[in-house]
Amino acid sequence: MASTNAPTTTEYIQHHLQNLVVGFHPEHGFGIAHGAQEAAEMGFWALHLDSLFWSIALGSLFIWIFKSAAEKATSGVPGGVQNFVEMIVEFVDSNVRETFHGKSEVVAPLALTIFIWVFLMNLMDLIPVDFIPRAAEAIGIPYMKVVPTTDVNITLGLSLSVFALMIYYSFKMKGASGFFKELAFQPFNSPNFIVQLLFVPVNLLLEGVSLLAKPISLALRLFGNLYAGELIFILIALLPFYAQWLLSVPWAIFHILVITLQAFIFMMLTIVYMSMAHESH
Repeated sequence: MASTNAPTTTEYIQHHLQNLVVGFHPEHGFGIAHGAQEAAEMGFWALHLDSLFWSIALGSLFIWIFKSAAEKATSGVPGGVQNFVEMIVEFVDSNVRETFHGKSEVVAPLALTIFIWVFLMNLMDLIPVDFIPRAAEAIGIPYMKVVPTTDVNITLGLSLSVFALMIYYSFKMKGASGFFKELAFQPFNSPNFIVQLLFVPVNLLLEGVSLLAKPISLALRLFGNLYAGELIFILIALLPFYAQWLLSVPWAIFHILVITLQAFIFMMLTIVYMSMAHESH
């Protein structure tokens, strides 16, 4: 914890919201940050080891479960894991068919990966807030945040990857001139060529802001909802033991809906953005 004695409320909250950061400090050299101040002084290139570890571990778990189900799939009576995987795949596939209007072999696997991966990262929020951090402290690790989607670096990484694919397919399907025309000739247009030229700067500004807002809003929506949920669990953990159970169980049940809904929203917006990239006006 932040002190050798029992931590204050502020120290407890700060400890649980602090990532395990490693990077180069101007005074202390390369190493792990001991507190938010040192983490900030390490600058942009510092790494959040806990967020990276849990996101990679949960992504690997997703691959292993679905790979095992595919290898053991049978045309006879399916097992529980095969039933679950088939249900998820059919659910994602139906949403892709209803929302995506182009032809692509990438969108459905991308949507499936995003939905399951984000759901698993969100699901870590249901682990008691002291369980893993205290286990980490016992082996000498000072900080351990276990919910990757409460780290804006992770959510921005996901959204920027979707944004990069969106830009790539926009150029691939429409060409550079088609993509430029889409930004320059809407929402305001005119049959008069001179008037249309006057509209171009305004259209570029409006459409450019709208385009750049997509990955930012996608990342911050997921981050904000999960960060708020984590903070409420931390505040509940500060209450007396009986109050913790009285409040944490109903909040956890409600939070299951938030966890699932945020994964679904991230997936659906990804499908919508990819569909927009494949459409031409």
